[in-house]
Amino acid sequence: MHLHLREGAMMERVTPLTAEHFAGAIIMPNLVPPVDNLARLQTYRDEINAAKGAHVFDPLMMLFFRNYTKAELLAAREHIFGIKLYPAGATTNSEAGVKELDAVEDTFALMEELGIPLMIHGETHGFVMDREKEFLASYAHLAEKFPKLKITMEHITTRDAVELLDQYENLHATVTLHHLIITLDDVAGGLLNPHLFCKPIAKRPEDREALLAAALQAHPKLMFGSDSAPHPISKKECCGCAAGLFTAPVCLPTLVELFEQHDALHNLQAFVSGNAQRIHNFTPPAKTVKLEKRGMLVPERYGDVVPYRAGETIPWAVTSIS
Repeated sequence: MHLHLREGAMMERVTPLTAEHFAGAIIMPNLVPPVDNLARLQTYRDEINAAKGAHVFDPLMMLFFRNYTKAELLAAREHIFGIKLYPAGATTNSEAGVKELDAVEDTFALMEELGIPLMIHGETHGFVMDREKEFLASYAHLAEKFPKLKITMEHITTRDAVELLDQYENLHATVTLHHLIITLDDVAGGLLNPHLFCKPIAKRPEDREALLAAALQAHPKLMFGSDSAPHPISKKECCGCAAGLFTAPVCLPTLVELFEQHDALHNLQAFVSGNAQRIHNFTPPAKTVKLEKRGMLVPERYGDVVPYRAGETIPWAVTSIS
């Protein structure tokens, strides 16, 4: 329910690595220029469909948030899954994002009227460890002011965000694979690991434990969203390291490993797929993925992209897809 595919050669390389294991994914629109009009969106979807090859995979397209007219939203509604809001400058390619939420409330009202979901990268520009927590008041304000607007807090990273989930009926969340496993200590506790640097930044152990507990229980308002975000090595191992983990090839094997460790395999299907289908009243193309405990050696690289867990052997592996 949250995926970056980029464009051009990078998109062609990474798209099959998600399309092989998943029947669909919400595609992030923070490109350059952003996907903020119907023509750009349709062209991008055609490019993704060409890149996926023979895999059964439905790219669920998103518009980049701006002030839209009702005519624009009516024309786009049947072609989009939702609209993604980025605070200006909060993450990769978000410079064209929203500077003041109050200034775009007319668009929120139109989305509520037309039944278009809103997905939000919820961070302020405060101290890096507090940015998500500081944004929670904005989530609460929007949930109260627009009670029929379906809002998703994207890639939550804090215990506070988990607690907020239960306070508003129209509020939901996604969580990534890596935020269920790593903390800031893994990123910067020893030598800096650029391939674990992401935004929102990984937080404290107590935050990770709250996220993991909610995922293992398949909290009914929580959905898996990989936020798999590939960058070439030249953009990761450098001054000004780009934010994002490339997790697509290892998501399912690692989730099975994680849920098995906690005796929660019975909740994995709901967390990965069932909750999202119910929340969004959406049925993806039929696809069955079988995993066995036979081991998967993660490649050191996919082209010029280093994957999460590069060089490690994961106990579980995908063995068949139908």
